[in-house]
Amino acid sequence: MSVAGEWCFFKGQFMPFVDAKVSVMTHALNYGTGCFEGIRAYWNSGHEELYVLKAEAHFERMHRSCRVLRIDLPFSVEELTRITIELVRRNGYREDVYIRPLAFKSREMIGVRLHDIEDGFCIFTAPMGNYIPIDDGIKCGVSSWRRMDDNMIPPSAKVTGLYVNSALAKTEAIENGYDEAIMLTQAGNVSEGSAENIFLIQGDTLVTPAKGENILVGITRNAVMELAQQELGLPTVERNVGRSELYNSDEVFLCGTGAQISPVIEIDHRKVGTGAVGPITRQLQDVYFRAVRGEDPKRPHWVHGVYGDASAAAHTSTETPH
Repeated sequence: MSVAGEWCFFKGQFMPFVDAKVSVMTHALNYGTGCFEGIRAYWNSGHEELYVLKAEAHFERMHRSCRVLRIDLPFSVEELTRITIELVRRNGYREDVYIRPLAFKSREMIGVRLHDIEDGFCIFTAPMGNYIPIDDGIKCGVSSWRRMDDNMIPPSAKVTGLYVNSALAKTEAIENGYDEAIMLTQAGNVSEGSAENIFLIQGDTLVTPAKGENILVGITRNAVMELAQQELGLPTVERNVGRSELYNSDEVFLCGTGAQISPVIEIDHRKVGTGAVGPITRQLQDVYFRAVRGEDPKRPHWVHGVYGDASAAAHTSTETPH
């Protein structure tokens, strides 16, 4: 990821990114008491437009995450969407962008708790290409680190401190020669990647771990299931997935806002299918990238244009939403 954009949103207003500071004593820095989202915006050079993808769905999930951490998020989903579009427009990107909203316990204090602590909120942006490879396929290893259980830190919330679990698994995978990790639950079932949901293709059916398998219910996960059913006529089954199914499925891919749709061609030194990117995964990539770049006439509601006339008229106000 490149450096952040010139402008960010912090303390209820747009300000230069270089002026957005927090103390080293900030509660969230010391104890991981924050939650976040990752949102992409895709540049379409033919349209001369930058499309923010599924902003409302991300901010709805952020509100749910904030409730888990008892964080008061002072903006509605609609207000957050407007702020985001205005911020991206101010930064003037003509390339793919990553958007990071972050809500956190902002008091400068020592002491572990969630109650009676002030909350902070910010959004910043940065250019972003592929988080992990999406063209030729990646190699994964099943991690020795188990996925955090719901009764420890709820994986259904994007809590900053939870991602230590992901970081341990990711670094282990890289140092063992893999591109990405696959994590199991405490019971030994497949959960997800270090920061991605996982799909297995078995015949003409997509299989993905159920919501109870300590997964983050991904925005891209939901998009994949919609596209598979409506565009390819393929159903998705959500259920418990055994580790051995990783080795004998026809195709496997990871998905997420960062990962997009990333084919997996090898797991634990075993080829997945033929050892090449499978045809269904490739078809899903094709329909997905048409949609996120504003080229799917069935799904204009997935994206918000940043620079178009309609967008500009709606979002040029410099006043801070209430």
